[in-house]
Amino acid sequence: MDNTFIPTVLLALSQIRLALNDREDGALFESHSIGEGGDISSGFDLIAEVILVKHLSPFGSIYSEESGWIKAKASTNIIIDPVDGSDNFSSSFPYYGVAIARENNGKTTDGIVCNLANGDVFIRTCDDYYRCSLNSPTLKLSIYEVQNPKIGLFEKSHEHPRLVEKLIDQKLKFRSPGALALSLAYAPYVKYVLFLGTMRQFDIQAGLYLSKHLYKFNDDRYILLSNNKDVFEEIQLIVEKGYF
Repeated sequence: MDNTFIPTVLLALSQIRLALNDREDGALFESHSIGEGGDISSGFDLIAEVILVKHLSPFGSIYSEESGWIKAKASTNIIIDPVDGSDNFSSSFPYYGVAIARENNGKTTDGIVCNLANGDVFIRTCDDYYRCSLNSPTLKLSIYEVQNPKIGLFEKSHEHPRLVEKLIDQKLKFRSPGALALSLAYAPYVKYVLFLGTMRQFDIQAGLYLSKHLYKFNDDRYILLSNNKDVFEEIQLIVEKGYF
């Protein structure tokens, strides 16, 4: 694979962050048509998409949550969510970012998820897995698994009140920050990540690739990740036996 892909991604992410920092720009918050992912695209979604397409088109055909296929599907494809956590961005809640996955002949080879609010970037390639910052993009930081984390992340928890009750009964604390790709990327640092809902390629491909080393289950019903086998099995039993 071309070794200029990751540096180009980091450049694009820096430009997106700069563009979205101008919150006085009314065009950022204009509503547009319904995008490929089924949500109404905002101006900031489309601005981020334009930047990604400009930089990443030389590396493969792009499939975007906003506009669908930019070019026809090819042997090398790049799947992007230009702004993951759009409602968070609109509300100035600092948990929103960009998800990018590159695949070759159907196999994911690169996954990048960036939290634009704080500059965290998670990167996995065929040969490397690390974290860096948009403030210091060349400094690679190891991703460690937190010992005895106190909380999990349960995305879309408000849609599953019965399951929430069961997790609370078992003292399985969680937060629901509202950006699935980011939560999948941060999975090594928390007790677990759980999501039940519609599986969209834009939301999950990069994050699942990043955290593929964890205990994992995913199908068209739910995603569960944990670095703890006992926690993983406990939650899976709750979901499988007590919910579905």
